[in-house]
Parts: sequence; C-alpha cells; structure tokens
Amino acid sequence: MLTPFQNEPFGNFDSGDRRATMQRAIRHVAGQLGATYPLVIGGEHIVTERKLPSINPAEPKKVVGYASSASQEQAHQALLAADAAFRTWSRTPVSARAQVLLRAAAIMRRRKEELAAWMMHEVSKNWVEADADVAEAIDFCEWYARQALALQGERQPLVPYPGEDNELRYIPLGPGLAIPPWNFPLAITTTLTVAPIVVGNTVVLKPSPRAPIIAGILVQILEEAGLPPGVVNLVTGEDAVLGDFLVDHPLVRFIGFTGSKNVGLRIHQRSAVRQPGQNWLKRAILEMGGKDAIIVDETADLEAAATGIVVSAFGFQGQKCSACSRAIVVDQVYDQVLQRVIEKTKALRLGNPTKPETDLGAVIDQRAFDSISQYIAIGQEEGRLVTGGEVIDHELVKDGGFFINPTIFADVKPHARIAQEEIFGPVLAFIRAANFAEALAIANDTEYGLTGGLYSRNLERLEQAREEFHVGNLYFNRKCTGALVGVQPFGGFNMSGTDSKAGGSDYLRLFTQPKVICERF
Repeated sequence: MLTPFQNEPFGNFDSGDRRATMQRAIRHVAGQLGATYPLVIGGEHIVTERKLPSINPAEPKKVVGYASSASQEQAHQALLAADAAFRTWSRTPVSARAQVLLRAAAIMRRRKEELAAWMMHEVSKNWVEADADVAEAIDFCEWYARQALALQGERQPLVPYPGEDNELRYIPLGPGLAIPPWNFPLAITTTLTVAPIVVGNTVVLKPSPRAPIIAGILVQILEEAGLPPGVVNLVTGEDAVLGDFLVDHPLVRFIGFTGSKNVGLRIHQRSAVRQPGQNWLKRAILEMGGKDAIIVDETADLEAAATGIVVSAFGFQGQKCSACSRAIVVDQVYDQVLQRVIEKTKALRLGNPTKPETDLGAVIDQRAFDSISQYIAIGQEEGRLVTGGEVIDHELVKDGGFFINPTIFADVKPHARIAQEEIFGPVLAFIRAANFAEALAIANDTEYGLTGGLYSRNLERLEQAREEFHVGNLYFNRKCTGALVGVQPFGGFNMSGTDSKAGGSDYLRLFTQPKVICERF
C-alpha cells in the first residue's frame, strides 16, 4: 500500500551538513568528468567512434563527458528494439511497471546531491536550481507510479446497462519518442520518459545534444531500477542527423517534446504525414515555450512583486519557458516597482554555479550567448537600458564562460521585439500600462500562453484575471515559475504547445488509447 503522494522537499543549504554533502558531491562529480557514455539499444551499450562532447558552459575548456553519436541506422535499430520490447512490456502488470519508477525515485533520492552536481557542470544550474530539478524528477516518478495504478488498476466508471458487462480500459499506444530540452535535463527528461513507459509504452529517448550526459545517467538509473532491455533506448547525437528521421519513422506512435516553438511546429507538421506502413495517427504532445508576463497593479504589495519578478525573470539565467520576460506595471506604481526590481537585480551574484553563493551561472553555450546578445542590442533601440547589458570582461570570464549580466529595459512598447519574441535568457522588458485593463490586454497580446502572474489585492481584478488572463498556469501574488508536480500541473495554450499538463492527473492518458469491451450475458 503506497503512502499518499508528497512533493520531494527542497534542500536547505543553510545547514552545515547539507552544504558539506553538496560540496563533496561536486568534488566527486568533478573527478568523473570526461568519461564516454554509450548509446543504449535493446539493452546493449554501444560506444560509437564519433563522439558528441558536452561542454561546461561556465568553463568551456572543460568537457563534462563524451556522448556516443548515433547514426540513422542505429536510431532505426533503437525503434526496432522498442517495438520488440513493447510486446512484453505492454503486458507486464502495472504494479511491476510502477515499481520500477518507485525504485528509480529512491535511487535519485539517495544520489540527490550528485545528480544536482552533474547539472551544475553540464548546464550551469546553481545549487538551488539544480536541487529543485532533481526534486521534480523524483516527484514525476512517484506521481506517475501512483497515477498509473489508479488509471489501470481500477475499472473506469460507465453507466450500467441491463444484461451487459461494459468495461473501459486504457491501453498503451506502442513505441514512441521522448525529445527533452537541455534546460531541465533531469526533470523534463524524466517526465517525457517515465510517463509513457509506466502505462506500457516503450521509448526511444533522444536528448538535447547540449545536455546528453544527464540523460545517460537517467538511463543508468532506470536500468538499476530493473527496467527490462528495450523499454527505454538512448540515442544521443546531432539534431540534424536524428531529428526528422525519428519523427518521420513509421514505427513511432507518439512524440513527447519540450523545446522551442519552431522545432515544435516542425514536429507537429511532420508527425501529421502518414508514412508508408504507418496505420495510425502519430500523437504529438508538445510544450513549446512562452513570453510570460507578471502584472502589478497599484493595490499590490510592491516589495513582494519586485521579489517575484526578479526570481521569475532571472532564475537559471532566464532559461525557462515559464520565466517572466515582461513586467507589466500600471502607471501609478511603475517607477516604484522598477526601482525595486533594479536594486534586487543588481544584488544578484554572477559566478560559477558550483559556488554556493552564486545566483546566476552561465547561459548554455555560444549560440545562446550570441542570440541573447543580439536581443540586448535590439533592446537598446526599443527601450531604456536600466541595468545590465554590458560586456563582461572581469575575472569571471577568464576561461571563456558564457556569462551575461541580468538585463532590464524600461519603457518598452508592447509590440517591441523584446516584448514579443522569446529570448530565453536574462533579459526583462518593463512595460507601462495606464491601468489594470490595459495591463491585462497587453499580457494577452502575444502568440504564447504559458505562464503569467498578477500581484494585486483587488478581489475583482483577481477574479477577472481568472477568466481573462489566457495562460495555462496563472499565479496570483507569487512568482510565475516553479510549478510543483501534482500541485500545479504544467502546460500552456496557443504557441506554447498542446497544453499537455505534465504532473497532472490526466497526463498519462495522453500516452494511452481507450478501449471499450462489451459482453452480453
């Protein structure tokens, strides 16, 4: 009998013991850098001649690890292995499948600091962000195990009919793809992998080439937890080689993806094409980003609002689809909120994420650095630079780390590029609104609809926002990032994706198909 689900607690690094444990884990992981990681196909570990280096964004001279780089033929073999494993895994009792997830959660819990340390090195998450990523991965395993038992362990309610026994059951789809992003390399990789398999599907996991090592470690954990060969197959490699090939493959039944709008739309379009030998419609489950806003009105707690904006905008260097990239403030308190946000932003400490005092690490790579820098240049034309924006030329970047100071532009027009396009970096646009009605209209006036926030003490405005603020995750009087599994199921509207609510009670159904069985007496 499982205990009721509870979210994994976050680490308290004020504790001397916990801080020492994390520092030991960081040293331990540093001693393992540079190893080679195999493909995993049908349980076979394959090291390829061609390797994909994973680089530490804060210290690009350091290689975190070398991931084997799969060919299209190896990707094809992975799908064949997933298809073969599906025949037995789909008939494995749900209790046994759930047990694998629970064991994986226990392993992650024991290795919590080590897994966080890997993310500090591979994607430059600071202590708090890395710890939260591990906690969320644990939550996904625990939550989906319980949800699968409820979904497939009990008869679904139907209207009784005299003389017949009618049953509705949810059955798995078949082999599919998990295509996670680099920014939550453990948590989102976990949700896109374990949710399908716990309801009986099999998966080919193709992680981002910007963070392949964490994905390899996750597959190791699943193997240690007792997952049979072929249920999860790992193919690391270049997007240009593997992406379209896997999406187009006729054996694929579903595609779980989190990433950019452009790639998501490409997947959506290509997955709709029926391939020779394909007798099903591929199911695309897409989460594609946002241009998220926090509104502050004149009744708000301005100190709380400023804190929420800064945490939402600059946590993990703004590299979250849920990050606040627009602060929309009514004219009456605009200058006050702006000044408080500037002060709090200037207090943030940029540095190597392995240091406990670091607030912001590096952005993921040179490509991201260049893209964000271009948006900062655009912002110089579209707004008033009030903090950040300058080239970092001090001791911090002696090793060429991809560091960008948190940057704020004030007096940005609602239709400016930096107010409409997803930057995915530490850049915040401050927008002035005449009143709450205008602020709400500005917030909704983008192609996205992922997260949003409102700081207000006005109950009528809170109720209006409930109805009219068109986002998948709406927060009142708190930050707009940090959705908790089971507490705030996550996913957005419009160009933010298919509103697949990861961590919600209906998420597993997306990886199943309902079947009704009727027996007349």
